[in-house]
Amino acid sequence: MIEINDVSKWYGQFAVLTDCSTHVREGEVVVVCGPSGSGKSTLIKTVNALAPIQRGSITVNGIQVCDPKTDLPKLRSRVGMVFQHFELFPHLSVMENLVLAQVQVLKRSRAEAVERGLRMLDRVGLSTHKDKFPGQLSGGQQQRVAIARALSMDPIVMLFDEPTSALDPEMVGEVLDVMVKLAREGMTMMVVTHEMGFARQVSDRVIFMDQGRIVEDCSSDEFFGRPESRAPRAQDFLSKILAH
Repeated sequence: MIEINDVSKWYGQFAVLTDCSTHVREGEVVVVCGPSGSGKSTLIKTVNALAPIQRGSITVNGIQVCDPKTDLPKLRSRVGMVFQHFELFPHLSVMENLVLAQVQVLKRSRAEAVERGLRMLDRVGLSTHKDKFPGQLSGGQQQRVAIARALSMDPIVMLFDEPTSALDPEMVGEVLDVMVKLAREGMTMMVVTHEMGFARQVSDRVIFMDQGRIVEDCSSDEFFGRPESRAPRAQDFLSKILAH
C-alpha cells in the first residue's frame, strides 16, 4: 500500500531524513517510534506530501506521490491524517467539520455527506455531540471527531501523528480504543506514537528512528520481545520506556 524508497529531506543544511526506506502492506499497522527530533512525524508527512522530499520516491496504492502530475488533493482525500492538535474548524459544528471536505473534495451531496458523517460519529461514540462546537468538547472527544472526519473520506490509509500526546492522561484511552478498533477492522495504519502499550498490543511492525534514519524495521514481537537483538540506540530507548 505504501512504498518509501531512499527518501531524504533537508531543511536548509539540516538533514531531517536520510535514506529512509520502508513499506506498509494493506491491512498492516506500523508504529513509528523514537526519541524527539528523530524525524518520525516528518516521515509520515511525506506519505501525502505534506512534507515534500528532496530525494527518493514514495508510492501510495500505485500512485507516485512526488510526480508533478499527481493530483495531491485527490490523493490526500484517500490518505486520512490525524494530527496531534486535532485541526478542527472551531467556528463549525462537529457535523459541519465532517461534511465540509466530503462536499468540497469528494463532491458528495450534502445529504450523503451528513449520512456518512453520522455513521462515522457513531463509530467513535460521539453521535449525540453532532451539533456541538469543538470548543464544547474535551480534548479526547475532539480527537475522536478528527478521526471520524478522516474516516468520512473513505481513506485507504490512515496516518496518525502523535494523536494522544496533547491529551490529558484520562483522555488517552478513549482515543486509543478507537484506534485499536480500526486496526482490528483491517485499516492500513502508520502511527507515530510514544504509547508503547498500544504499539505492543496492536502493531504488526515497529520502525525505530534516530537522527533522521530508520535504525530498526522489524516485527512488533521482535522489537519488544528480543530487545537484546536490537541496535544499541534502540536498546537504550527500550530500556528506558519498558522500565516504567
